[in-house]
Amino acid sequence: MALLFDIIGFVTVLLDGATMVALSFTLGGVSFLMLLARPLAGSLGDLGEGLLGRTRTILVWSAFSLAVVAGGRAVLEAYVLAGTLDLTLTDAFGALFVRAGFVIALAALATAVLAATRLDQHRPLLLPLVACMILGAVALLTHGAARLEDRALLMGLIVVHLIAVAVWLGGLPYFLSALALARDHVASHRIGSRFSLMALLAVIVLLASGLGMSYVYIDSTEAVYGTAYGAMLFTKLLMFAGLLGFGFKNMLIVQRLRRSPDAPVMVMRRFAEVELGVGIAVMLSAASLTSLPPAADLMQDRVGWHELVERLTPAMPRLVSPDHDKLAIPALEAKLAAARASGAVDAGPLAYVPGAGTIVPPNPVDIAWSEFNHNWAGIAVVLIGLLALLDKTGWIPIVRHWPLLFLVLAGFVVVRSDPEAWPLGGLGFWESLRDPEVAQHRLFAALTIGFGLFEWAVRLGILKSKGAALVFPLMVAAGGTVMLTHSHALGNVHQELLIEWTHIPVAVFGVAAGWARWLELRLPAPRGRFYGFLWPVLFIAIGVLLMVYREA
Repeated sequence: MALLFDIIGFVTVLLDGATMVALSFTLGGVSFLMLLARPLAGSLGDLGEGLLGRTRTILVWSAFSLAVVAGGRAVLEAYVLAGTLDLTLTDAFGALFVRAGFVIALAALATAVLAATRLDQHRPLLLPLVACMILGAVALLTHGAARLEDRALLMGLIVVHLIAVAVWLGGLPYFLSALALARDHVASHRIGSRFSLMALLAVIVLLASGLGMSYVYIDSTEAVYGTAYGAMLFTKLLMFAGLLGFGFKNMLIVQRLRRSPDAPVMVMRRFAEVELGVGIAVMLSAASLTSLPPAADLMQDRVGWHELVERLTPAMPRLVSPDHDKLAIPALEAKLAAARASGAVDAGPLAYVPGAGTIVPPNPVDIAWSEFNHNWAGIAVVLIGLLALLDKTGWIPIVRHWPLLFLVLAGFVVVRSDPEAWPLGGLGFWESLRDPEVAQHRLFAALTIGFGLFEWAVRLGILKSKGAALVFPLMVAAGGTVMLTHSHALGNVHQELLIEWTHIPVAVFGVAAGWARWLELRLPAPRGRFYGFLWPVLFIAIGVLLMVYREA
């Protein structure tokens, strides 16, 4: 267990994100069933019965997924608690947060059973009652439950906040399913009008409850940019603004449906798809907030405004790599090897053991190495964006092979990103994956190879299905979303936060680029043309940010 200390922290963040998404979809399904599907079913004829059936199906799968991830997280936390505090498993499973996790899992299973068997039709309050049990257990896992002051108020605010998220973002899969069933503009208008009203009220509640919690957790403007909690909250708000934009566009389409059968229902569906995708990214950033202490509790070692401005000021790219043997870990390993050879020490210590929770502080050469990696990766991404734009002109046929540059970029990441690990360092491939930063870099490389190959095959006509073309935007958006959880273990919280600020715009632009490409493919012509030019421009912006990246 000790050798998995770091990677368990990363896995926990991912489980938190998966739990948040499954929770929102489960509670969103209950609200959609109670507030839209049942009230409208009788007036929609055969469509109403299909609407109820699809809603229940999605709810069953969402609730079952919540049971799996919540139960799995509770088991993992119990084992970590037992391993780190030398407790028995019985004592560890008795911890409040572990028991709350099991309550969520059991209540989610009950929700799945109720939805699958339709027992709630005869007892309409059963599903809301079980949903309240889930919310009560979730509230025990939040920051508010751990505070001595205003505990009840903060727990109430987070419950209301989660309900609002569920009604809007968690209801989107059900809304999309309902629109897919609607056969005419009248049904589309009734469904869209009801869901738009639900979403509008949810947004108002979301903003009000969010402001209430921020008043307690964010004590000053400095706390926004000077703490990790504030940085993630800023990221969440940035993507939330984008969601509001797509939501507003769909409300306008719903209003057009009232007056004209020619309103673009398909456009509303495509915008709702993007809302769902960006909403998942927002939920992952919200989940990451639960793993961070509130900004108001971190009064020491905050990042100052002048430090942030200095770090974000562009610098000339570093185009020459420093020597590998002068990096902190290889240099320390060489000293230890020399000491072992001379008999000064036994066969023992290694310079670095991945996953053990200890950090070797970087030296100036490590910083130069990292800047070189980011700057050259930026040059590659700018080139990809430019070639993608050039490919749209059709002037130079060979340019259509531009997706193969992603393979070059992935190979560069694998070789250069972690110099202490294979292939440059002494740590083996599998052994190095205990380090969460190495694991994330390998994951990014795999995603890059995947969407590069798929897009190349699509451009050459090797893969002709519409589904294959969607792999590229989905994996680009997924890469940006996963980057929101990316962390740098430097042993210096101050420096880690400064680096996170440089990665936030890259992650947000990545999410935006993926969904812009999605709209290019999914919107009927010529509506997708704008997004077809937008996503390469976003790639160029990402590349420029990486080209001017600095760590000192």
